[in-house]
Amino acid sequence: MTDLFTPLKLGAVEIKNRVLMAPLTRCRADENHVPTDLIAEHYAQRATGGLLIAEATMAMEGNSAFWREPGIYSEAQVAGWKKVTDAVHEKGGKIFLQIWHGGRACHPVLNDGKQPVAASAIAITNVDVHTPEGKKAYTEPRVLEDDEIPAIIEGFAQAAENAKRAGFDGVEVHGANGYLLDGFLRDGANHREGPYGGSVENRARLLLEVIEAVSKVWGENRVGVRLSPP
Repeated sequence: MTDLFTPLKLGAVEIKNRVLMAPLTRCRADENHVPTDLIAEHYAQRATGGLLIAEATMAMEGNSAFWREPGIYSEAQVAGWKKVTDAVHEKGGKIFLQIWHGGRACHPVLNDGKQPVAASAIAITNVDVHTPEGKKAYTEPRVLEDDEIPAIIEGFAQAAENAKRAGFDGVEVHGANGYLLDGFLRDGANHREGPYGGSVENRARLLLEVIEAVSKVWGENRVGVRLSPP
């Protein structure tokens, strides 16, 4: 009889039960976005679940949308995450890393004054972002130009490589919740023309290209995608 405690195979990953932990940003990294011992303890405490999906983690430097969320673009971050994966594996658990770009949810206060990028120059409204200086309104992003997009795809691919070196069992591409990839998908946030705007096929192009690049690193049977309902 199948129940929550029956093993399950997800692609190439065999998990010991059907209890999965969804990602939830905890903002417990240090000032350089390096995972701390507290993050390792947090995930190790939950390693009896079948699969843990770690929190939204910056694929590329300078795209912080929270205060002290982790990254996976530096050697120190890879080493910090290796402590996490080792702790989870010692408890018999499996863990995927959620790789992410905050897009228009990033804020200059969190990124040394850098303006965020998005599919179109449309700011998030009616909600504030928490920063070290208190709550702030989101700022208007600049349009991510077509010739900048290959660097975004390569950034996700490198993040996938770094996640593998850090000992993860797979990765989840964050394509939901209004962040960069989701912003390209949405006709309310994507008013651009050209190969990445207009039709559904064009708006989905960036996400599909990222998935393809990440799958070349991990194989398609160790890559998940997070999506939001339309």
